[in-house]
Amino acid sequence: MVAGAMLLAPLAIGTATAATAPQSAVALAYPAWAPNTYYAVGARVTYSGKDYEIVQPHTSLAGWEPPNVPALWKLLPGGSTPSPSATPTKPPTSPSPSATPTKPPTSPSPSATPTKPPTSPSPSATPTAPPPPGGKKVVGYFTNWGVYGRQYFVKNIATSGSADKLTHLLYAFGNVTNGQCTIGDAYADYDMAYTAANSVDGVADTWDNPNALRGAFNQLRKLKAKYPHIKVLFSFGGWTWSGGFGQAAKNPTAFANSCYNLVEDPRWGDVFDGIDIDWEYPNACGLTCDSSGPNAMTDLVRALRNKFGKDYLITAAITADASPGGKLDLSDYAGAGQYLDWYNVMTYDFFGAWDAKGPTAPHSPLTSYSGIPIADFNSDAAIQKLKNKGVPASKILLGVGFYGRGWTGVTQSTPGGTATGAAPGTYEAGIEDYKVLKNSCPATGTIAGTAYAKCGSNWWSYDTPATLAGKMSYIKNQGLGGVFFWELSGDTTNGELISALK
Repeated sequence: MVAGAMLLAPLAIGTATAATAPQSAVALAYPAWAPNTYYAVGARVTYSGKDYEIVQPHTSLAGWEPPNVPALWKLLPGGSTPSPSATPTKPPTSPSPSATPTKPPTSPSPSATPTKPPTSPSPSATPTAPPPPGGKKVVGYFTNWGVYGRQYFVKNIATSGSADKLTHLLYAFGNVTNGQCTIGDAYADYDMAYTAANSVDGVADTWDNPNALRGAFNQLRKLKAKYPHIKVLFSFGGWTWSGGFGQAAKNPTAFANSCYNLVEDPRWGDVFDGIDIDWEYPNACGLTCDSSGPNAMTDLVRALRNKFGKDYLITAAITADASPGGKLDLSDYAGAGQYLDWYNVMTYDFFGAWDAKGPTAPHSPLTSYSGIPIADFNSDAAIQKLKNKGVPASKILLGVGFYGRGWTGVTQSTPGGTATGAAPGTYEAGIEDYKVLKNSCPATGTIAGTAYAKCGSNWWSYDTPATLAGKMSYIKNQGLGGVFFWELSGDTTNGELISALK
């Protein structure tokens, strides 16, 4: 890490799921109700041996035990039945440093090369949108924890108009534990019961059909039935969950087999068209440090390609640290790229309020500018470095953020000012969604192809529709494969930012 600057994966900025500590020694069918916890509509809990489902949004976080507030909670038939599965909580996220090597022996075997079966929408589905025009990819992240505090559901991808404009959707995140692909949040992924109001097709899930797929996976299935041009990839890792990749690199074939078995689970195998690897960072430091060696990424994605075959999409989110000896120099991204459909280059989070006293700097500059704290911390430097290493431009997607990063205690309106700490944010200090910032702190200037804003003592940097239009021109001029963004819930309800990308 150079001078404290960050190159993070898309950050997890949602609230945690319900606590899972049982109220007795008996395993519970649903997580135990916990005080001071926000529950989304459709969440199920166990309280005093009985199962409840929340049926209305709530604002209070105390004094609303299920039996005391029947207007909020529906008592489910039957009692709590033992279940071995707990509802995992979404781990917190934070920013990072840099690393060391050793090459583990790996020998990916060219095991079965399956062919991806065509996804056919259900007979009753009527496609509502043709594929977006043009050959550029527009790829967006959807977070499984967004269904909690943010109340952003798969349905919102359609109602915002984003589904018409997306070509690919990255579902974040699956976990990587013990060198294997695992489910990240079982409740959000495939168990949460959706109301008619929150469902893509207006049809509610029923509690009494144990064989039916529920949760976001079922909603993605419904979204694809309406918008068959959208391809969905299951993304694994991210800032918080990249620690397991180092162990996976010791046995890439076993890792690939586990990922294939999970992505193609018979319950939801028709939902996913591929897999995305968000390893932060191979042979370098993120939340933890990895010393797998410069070829570990190549070994891992080669094994994935051998297992998944040519008809599945395999992509990877990678660093944008183009500094000499920086993260882009610590792994063989050119070698790994031959097995991938494309790279999502995380050209955001170059700077932020983890450097509490500044200097203030835009977190997603397209180019360098006079006074930039670190010369090679900009999008163009990363793109040029990858191209010079031999990665084809068509396999490079530029990353943009649907959020801003900010400081407080700032007196200087232009970049380079001092600060006293992170600006207040809805979910996390120093970060805020575009949909909030466009009104609370409108842009007051632009620099290096992105925008900044000074309001009171707060200073923010973020992209606007106008700056995204400039970045799209850059993508075309450089011959890049397209754009990806973190993440859908940061946009306005009518999709201002994704409209600028199209």
